[in-house]
Amino acid sequence: MSASPSQAPLFQAHVLTLFPEMFPGPLGISLTGKALAEGIWSLRALDIRAHAHDKHRSVDDTPTGGGPGMVMRPDVLAAALDATATGSTLPRIYLSPRGRRFDQEMAKSWAAAGGVVIVCGRFEGVDERVIEARGLEEVSLGDFVLSGGEIAAMACLDATVRLLPGVLGEAESLSEESFSAGLLEYPQYTRPRDWEGRAVPEVLLSGHHKAIAAWRRAEAERITRARRPDLWERYAAGSIPAASEDRARGREP
Repeated sequence: MSASPSQAPLFQAHVLTLFPEMFPGPLGISLTGKALAEGIWSLRALDIRAHAHDKHRSVDDTPTGGGPGMVMRPDVLAAALDATATGSTLPRIYLSPRGRRFDQEMAKSWAAAGGVVIVCGRFEGVDERVIEARGLEEVSLGDFVLSGGEIAAMACLDATVRLLPGVLGEAESLSEESFSAGLLEYPQYTRPRDWEGRAVPEVLLSGHHKAIAAWRRAEAERITRARRPDLWERYAAGSIPAASEDRARGREP
């Protein structure tokens, strides 16, 4: 499915940044780029600096109380947020190392919301008052520090946009990916059957769909248990969606 120019996009992304020229970047190619060109989703990169008040277009100042670096001013960022004119329905996100970890469930929630407003921080961060006053939810891509939020925004948007109808070629692929059932994905194989002395597992050549599904589920469990004990603990507690469980057993939900 593709959206015609007369149709509203299924998802609207508003990115507030000091470097709007970084967008769409990787989001403009491959699946997300094709969907962007087809109007399935839209992207606005908004220049925070355009809302500065002085002739130097200053967006930051020294930390109150002392300390290294600079902090983004609340008045400038608030003006940029207010100019997005999206109302209060879309999630408002500030990408920050101290935020809640971004995951597949969050991507699903953004896709269902029909859009998102993302603030890309720079310097030592933004004034706490604008986070509180504009209801920004802090979100982190992981336990590491980037120079700014732009790369993290691209990663989060890629994960979200590919969930929209018409973006991924086969909807079934989504249900088989890592995290869709609370597990990491099972190993994948293709031709040739034998490569450098390594053979494709015989069960995958059997044509027995239930046996293949059982093998894949067992492998996904083994890998998750070994590599992500945190995911395994949640999965073992019984938080797997029923539809994904049925697919793994070779049945339709």
